[in-house]
Amino acid sequence: MIEDILITMLWSISPLGEAKVGIPIGLQSEANPYVIFVAAFVANVLVFPVMIFFLNHVNRYFLRFRSYKKGALWVARRAKKGAKDKIQKYGFWGLMFFVMIPLPGTGVYAGTIATYLFNIERKQAFAANTIGIFFSSVFVWLTFYYGSSMFG
Repeated sequence: MIEDILITMLWSISPLGEAKVGIPIGLQSEANPYVIFVAAFVANVLVFPVMIFFLNHVNRYFLRFRSYKKGALWVARRAKKGAKDKIQKYGFWGLMFFVMIPLPGTGVYAGTIATYLFNIERKQAFAANTIGIFFSSVFVWLTFYYGSSMFG
């Protein structure tokens, strides 16, 4: 059971899946489905402070290197293109809804990058990201928890 929870948490902090992938994987295990939800949610929320630290400190160091800078600029352009209008127009609510959408390219990683790029106040951005992650996680959990019981 602990192994299943750890796998759920690892997928939930991964930029390849976040809780959108961690929850369905965790629900396939024998672990308590409510514990799976909490583990995935908490792990996904922890991404924000780690990413902010990375962007504020580590990123500045690595920007000296040409190959890193090229990749970072590519990511920044994509984040600005995908989130700029929504976040600048609606602020907190725009960021929250952007993070809440359970699709690839949205979520806490993109929300944190948008926070950094648009210089959004950190406490407000953390709250918007956390609320967005919560609703996204609830949607995914309900879909897979009840969907699997109907079809499995």
